[in-house]
Amino acid sequence: MTFSRRSILAMGAGAAMLPGARALAGTLASDHGRHARPVHPLVLGHRGACAHRPEHTLASYQRAVADGADFIEPDLVPTRDGVLVSRHEPNIVDTTDVAAHPEFAARKTTKVIDGERQEGWFVEDFTLAELKTLRAKERLGTLRPESMAFDGQFPVLTFDEIVAFAAKAARGRKRPLGIIPEIKHSSYFHSLGHDMEAKLLAAIRAHAWLQQAPVIVQSFEVANLKRLRGMLAPWRNIALMQLADEPEKRTGDAIASGGMLTYSAMLSACGLADVAGYADWIAPWSRTLMPETADGHLAPPQPIIADAHRAGLLVGAYTFRPEPQFLPASLRQCGAALRCESGSVAEIRAYLAAGLDGFFTDDPALGRRAVDGV
Repeated sequence: MTFSRRSILAMGAGAAMLPGARALAGTLASDHGRHARPVHPLVLGHRGACAHRPEHTLASYQRAVADGADFIEPDLVPTRDGVLVSRHEPNIVDTTDVAAHPEFAARKTTKVIDGERQEGWFVEDFTLAELKTLRAKERLGTLRPESMAFDGQFPVLTFDEIVAFAAKAARGRKRPLGIIPEIKHSSYFHSLGHDMEAKLLAAIRAHAWLQQAPVIVQSFEVANLKRLRGMLAPWRNIALMQLADEPEKRTGDAIASGGMLTYSAMLSACGLADVAGYADWIAPWSRTLMPETADGHLAPPQPIIADAHRAGLLVGAYTFRPEPQFLPASLRQCGAALRCESGSVAEIRAYLAAGLDGFFTDDPALGRRAVDGV
């Protein structure tokens, strides 16, 4: 894992990484000046292990750690009273039982987030105490019956609770454990008075583990990552990951400011050189890197991976899932089964062969198999 592009001298003394974190970071030479590429591609537990348990729940994170994830991912959004909690989006209609709570019926509303109109219940309209009365549910419903069987069992977690869990889970673990939080919709939340970057900084200052463990902060926006580059300067263990959505889309901060930056421009050779000026990783949607052909196979890699590496960036991708609906047609050799485990492993390995340095997966056990060759 490559971290900051700035030199150690520019960063000051900083904090030493925990024992084992350097092993996770890797030992190969790097042109970023401080840390190296990972020896093995990193398995990033997407919202935990949400192929098996409802996303962003303690059970999901526990499963991800048990299944060998190198990092666990909490998506961060703020409550009305300013507490960071872990939900995939501000709209919690698909991931909680809020619709079954008559006391909150009047809070159903419509909002526009990053140019998209949504109807539902939104986390910023609830205090933490109110959110704690809700229970998580499986976002994909019957597509994941194992996870759906746990609907209604787990509360919404705060970022503090996830950090406390991760710090405890990392103790005595043979494989180092990192955390990869995503700041969601920063410009949108800033418009409501929530400074997401300042909240993250406060959390880092409050938790000694976050100041030493492997940490990657990710966002689909650009301005907040540029701001964080300076804010996080004292901590040598923290990297920044620029996420990239479908090529034709604009970044959320571009939409908010009337800018025109698209992910297609970001992923050009020139755009990647710009990203390398403030981030350590670029992580596009997987099909942007290797599209599916008309006959259902994966096409040869696009130039993005090679261009990114030349720019000094590490390359991640999202999201690998074991259900046949998410696999290339040529890898759906599972009959009527709901999961194609061998197809998912084969898909991940095809991307690893193209040069990925890390990847998000809903099923870290399959990601571990793909990396370890078992």
